[in-house]
Amino acid sequence: MGRNAYFKLDIQEMGVNIQIFPPEDGGRKLDVKEVTEYLDTKGFTGYKLKEINDAVTVATQEVRQVRVGEGRTIYENEQMEVTISSDKMLAFCRFYPPSNGGSLMSEKEILDDLQFRNITQGIDNEAIQKFLADRQYCLDYIFAKGTPPVNGEDARIEYFFNTNHNLRPKRNEDGSVDYRELNTISRVEEGQMLAKLHPAVPGKPGKDVCGGAVQGRQEKNLKLDFANNITLSEDKTEIYSNVTGHASLVNGKVFVADVYDVPADVDNATGNIVYDGNVTVKGNVKSGFSVSAKGDIIIEGVVEAAYLTAGGQIIVKRGINGMSKGRVEAKDNIICKFIENATVISGGYIETGCILHSKVSAEADIRVRGKKGFVSGGLIRAGNVIEAQTMGSAMGTVTQIEVGAPPAVKVRYDELDQNILKIKQNLDKMRPILVNFNEKLQKKEEVSQERVQQVQAIAKSFKEEQKNLAAQQEEMKRLHEKIQMSNNAKVKIKGTIYPGVTITISEMTKNIKSEHSCTRYVRERGEIVARPL
Repeated sequence: MGRNAYFKLDIQEMGVNIQIFPPEDGGRKLDVKEVTEYLDTKGFTGYKLKEINDAVTVATQEVRQVRVGEGRTIYENEQMEVTISSDKMLAFCRFYPPSNGGSLMSEKEILDDLQFRNITQGIDNEAIQKFLADRQYCLDYIFAKGTPPVNGEDARIEYFFNTNHNLRPKRNEDGSVDYRELNTISRVEEGQMLAKLHPAVPGKPGKDVCGGAVQGRQEKNLKLDFANNITLSEDKTEIYSNVTGHASLVNGKVFVADVYDVPADVDNATGNIVYDGNVTVKGNVKSGFSVSAKGDIIIEGVVEAAYLTAGGQIIVKRGINGMSKGRVEAKDNIICKFIENATVISGGYIETGCILHSKVSAEADIRVRGKKGFVSGGLIRAGNVIEAQTMGSAMGTVTQIEVGAPPAVKVRYDELDQNILKIKQNLDKMRPILVNFNEKLQKKEEVSQERVQQVQAIAKSFKEEQKNLAAQQEEMKRLHEKIQMSNNAKVKIKGTIYPGVTITISEMTKNIKSEHSCTRYVRERGEIVARPL
């Protein structure tokens, strides 16, 4: 690295000049402001700024001189300027050379000057010796460095079961799903370790160059949070399952629900199943029967015109044939081979191989994949994305596809629309009665006490209905705004979409009138448009 340009006073009885030494081998040029500030601190005020500026800025390899004041006999010694960084972790020292006749600073003077400025921590003696051996001016030296703090390391919890509620089933090479081998349920055995707490590592404070304490980032502590059927180790860093069941993580808390096994079908032999944990059915769920679980439900066979309700996930390995009566509802994901003539409601996503003449809704996505992957007939609703290989049929089967708002919001919006219509109809029926009664009162016509009581009851109902109307209109307005904000919703068709399909994104609707292939439908600028995949 070359030497920076620097300046030096030449003090004579006849006058004082400042000598400007050019940079060498790529060193930095001088800043005019630095030169003038130095002169001002030394009491030189009679210089001409233009001459200083020319001497500093004009490129030359020669030393240039500028008169800056009257002659004097007092010489200037070498000077050290100290700057402490804003975080007090570095002390920068910048030197200016002595004038002719001035003296150089010694090591002791440098150290004394640093101590005078309260710089006592992290003195770099090697850097000072380097300066003393080869003095360079108008260059920042770092003569002191603070000791940085050691940040604390946050505690962390390592889980030994699946904690990802959005985990999808594994796929075969051809894109189909093997519904006999699924990885979305975390089965655990009795005695299995569920989680391990790695404790926080405390940090260490540092010191700035003035000896002040510097605190690092405070570590975050955690503790294992769990429910029943779980044992905590003596050192409180590990938890183990007391039962064979299914593990889940909900808001940082580990749950293990034991499993109720039904060895065959759910039918007359078993009756309806209601269980606080998880339920596994090795056979089918026959028509008219129900399975209700606070945890997960796994059906190895087929669900007929039956009723399933789960607080977790529902997996039906062979599919659902609801015969226009069955209903399957889960607060989490639903995974099944097919859905036919059934009502299926998921609080997470739905993954299936085909949907036929059904009412299906999911708070997140509906993915219809596999070799066929078709959706034909019925009403399909999802909060984000609906994806299928084929939608509708060549026969023009009426199929409604809706995305852009959580289905519960959409259902409530439709309910409010119907409720508001009925309330308005009721108000329209009551209004003429009240108007007619008021006209009779104004004309002072005689009205029986019985009629007065009837009209008073109608007036009371009228006010209640008005109040109810205003509340439902306000709720409908809020839901409408929420539906309109769903900008990322889309419908994706990897194969063919046929006429007869109606696509709704938020509040916009598009009727498909001709076949399209490999298309996605999105909402842009207030309308639904088709884009290639």
